[in-house]
Amino acid sequence: MKLTGSYEINAPRETVWHTITQPESLQGCIPGCQRLEDVGDGNYEAAISAQFGPVRGSFNAKVSIRDWNPHESYRLVVSANGAPGFVNGEAFITLTEDGGVTTVNVDGDGQAGGLLARVGQRMMENVSRSMMDRFFGCLAESATKG
Repeated sequence: MKLTGSYEINAPRETVWHTITQPESLQGCIPGCQRLEDVGDGNYEAAISAQFGPVRGSFNAKVSIRDWNPHESYRLVVSANGAPGFVNGEAFITLTEDGGVTTVNVDGDGQAGGLLARVGQRMMENVSRSMMDRFFGCLAESATKG
C-alpha cells in the first residue's frame, strides 16, 4: 500500500521540525494514540486504538525515527501488532520552507495482514489517508500555536 501526501504548515521549518519530533505533540496528534513512550535513540513504543472499516482493535506499535537530517528529513519505520492483524510501514518525511511556510512531504509504503488485509486495499488506503490528514492537521495547529 503506497501512501503519499503533502502538507503546508504556516510556520518556519525549525518550528515544524520541533513539533513533529516531540513525543508530546505526536501523542496528542496520532489518532487513537493512548500511550507513546520514548525508549531512547529515536525509538518509541505506543498503544493505539484504530478502526479500519468494520475492523476495530488495539495495537502495540514500535516506532523508529532513522536517518535524521535535522530540520530537513527523516525516515519513519512503524511496526504494529494487535488482535486485528499487523501493519508494517516506512515513510520518508521531508521539510522545505518558502517564505515562512513549511511543506511536509510524506512518501510511504506499508503492508497489512490478518483481518486488516481482508478489508481491502482501497479501504485501508482511504482510512490511512484520513488518519494521516488528521495527524498533520493537528500538527499544523500545534506548530502555529508556537
